[in-house]
Amino acid sequence: MTESFSQNSLREMASNWLPQHRIPRRFRIHKDTTNIFRVEYDDVVVLGGKPYLIRHNAKELRFGLDDEVKFWVKRAIDLRNGSPKIMKLVFYENFVSRIAGIEFECFRSPRKEARILNLVAHSKTFMHGFSIEDEQGNLVRVLDFIKGKPLFTYVRDIALDHQTYFYQCFPRILDNYMECIHAIGFLHEHGEKHGDIRRDHILIDSDTGQYRWIDFDFNYRHRENIYGYDLFGLGNVLVFLVGKGDLLLPDLKKQKHPALSTLREEDVNIVFNNRVVNLKKIYPYIPESLNRVLMHFSKGANWFYENTGQLLEDLGELRNAA
Repeated sequence: MTESFSQNSLREMASNWLPQHRIPRRFRIHKDTTNIFRVEYDDVVVLGGKPYLIRHNAKELRFGLDDEVKFWVKRAIDLRNGSPKIMKLVFYENFVSRIAGIEFECFRSPRKEARILNLVAHSKTFMHGFSIEDEQGNLVRVLDFIKGKPLFTYVRDIALDHQTYFYQCFPRILDNYMECIHAIGFLHEHGEKHGDIRRDHILIDSDTGQYRWIDFDFNYRHRENIYGYDLFGLGNVLVFLVGKGDLLLPDLKKQKHPALSTLREEDVNIVFNNRVVNLKKIYPYIPESLNRVLMHFSKGANWFYENTGQLLEDLGELRNAA
């Protein structure tokens, strides 16, 4: 049964969490979120009889840009207790991604994300939340807000030269990242995929320091290795972490870096051909065992990881040897 809220009751609840001058004189109330563009700032979305006050659209860091608006993802306040939430409305898109000649059909799936939220409800390595249908059957996901930095931002902002970073910071970062890889393996063991593995889809919880995966509404189809797209994503993040950022060929050319003369086509990323993967040619102190792992994600790779266990085994061996 859906509860109805009067304007006065909504204002009274909002007054517990907002200063008086920020409380709107009148709320627009939505019980149907089909038109995601109609759900705007200061509106109230009622789901399962519970009111959520919409604040603004969420934004996403991507490739250094911090202003990509996700208009189907809303910041919100649970008016019952004031807790901050992320509300993901139903939005569909699809595209084809190609990696080393392998084609992946990618698409958004709210139901897939809802399944994973149930699966990882007690895991500290994932975002938490629940899914609920609105009055028109749209599957909305209501997520707990995680206060913290994306892993991408955290690594980028470490004010150390690469060699100091590699010896002082990277071992701890790698240990935490290996826990993230274990978490993706848990999904795979249960027949699920993350679907959109990127360095900005790991948040470092400021309360606990825990690395946590977010945003798993993308799904993909591939006949040979159904987890291949996730594995390529894990490799891209690993290369970023080892390099303390992306080593781009255009930047190396501008710097007239001495290693340029040694770089070959097989030394670049299998997905992003302007990124160097053979990092040992740039940073000679990187162990050969670690560089071999990176090269499985290069254009010159003749063998790819088939599961997270293989990747973790190689990373575990080099950590034990350290």
